[in-house]
Amino acid sequence: MAKKPQTRARPGSPGTGEQESGGRVRLQRFLADAGVASRRASELLIEEGRVKVNGKTVHDLPAFVRPGEDRVQVDGQPIAGSERHVYVMLNKPGRTLSTVEDEPGAARRTVLDLVEHPSGVRLYPVGRLDYDTRGLVLLTNDGELANRLTHPRFGVEKTYHAVVKGYLEEDALARLEKGIYLAERREGRTVGATRAAHVGLKLIKRDRDRTVLELTLKEGRNRQVRRMLAAVGSPVKKLERVAMGPLQLKGLAVGEWRELTRVELQALRRAVDKAGKAAGSAALGGTTGRPKGAAGPGAGSAGGRAGPGGKPGAGKAGEPDRRRGAGRAGPTPRKAARSEKRR
Repeated sequence: MAKKPQTRARPGSPGTGEQESGGRVRLQRFLADAGVASRRASELLIEEGRVKVNGKTVHDLPAFVRPGEDRVQVDGQPIAGSERHVYVMLNKPGRTLSTVEDEPGAARRTVLDLVEHPSGVRLYPVGRLDYDTRGLVLLTNDGELANRLTHPRFGVEKTYHAVVKGYLEEDALARLEKGIYLAERREGRTVGATRAAHVGLKLIKRDRDRTVLELTLKEGRNRQVRRMLAAVGSPVKKLERVAMGPLQLKGLAVGEWRELTRVELQALRRAVDKAGKAAGSAALGGTTGRPKGAAGPGAGSAGGRAGPGGKPGAGKAGEPDRRRGAGRAGPTPRKAARSEKRR
């Protein structure tokens, strides 16, 4: 059995000020989580003397309550205890399951073994990260946000850094970017293969011994990055998730965790809402959701693959489209007039 490391929160972690000792939370936070009003509006309710805790009117801030223990009323109406939502970023080490618990009879380490939140709330990992893959894992008790982050309809991007053995050739990079066919398995059987969606690809470093890539995916198939790289003959030596949407894995050592800051949480919600609106527009319009006039993947220098240093890669991008009828202009007004006379 793998040795369980000492779990720790990063000192001075942003967001920890919302939770006091003994499971207490700020009264305005409790009211906001219960859906009474926004935090600022809840503060006004308290200052106006409209909130009671255990039968006593609260006028001054800061004030704290224990969800599930204290009785809270607003204008005489009881407020059902609402467990506050917690959002934790973990830098997952390798050889750790991103699940709540291991299979019966096994005793491998899970992400919940590493995160002991002082509130005692039950957290759940958002999506999966391979057992041997390290990096960013989000844990929360906000089921609605977790569902939106993992649902294929929203397509929230995940970014990975991969180190592969040897010099990865240009044709292999092109295949990865276009999308590799991956086998589909159901109930333990292979039922066919489908092409993975377009992958954002950035070449970070490449030499004779190894290649370092940044891959950005909107899909979340089982072991997708490893399977794609294996398909082009480049097995992964090291894989790390470095971003989920706008969230960046920064300032956390392996095995450390912290709560998301308010700014990070707002950015994450905006990204999910934007992705949902784009998916809805695409469904209604029968399009891919790409803005009118926008170039597709690989079109022009802006859509090409970035090379080392972030410069767009040169190649076939920007060449004229030679498909039948592509780029052919309609008749000029003079030709149209002649055609009309011949009729």
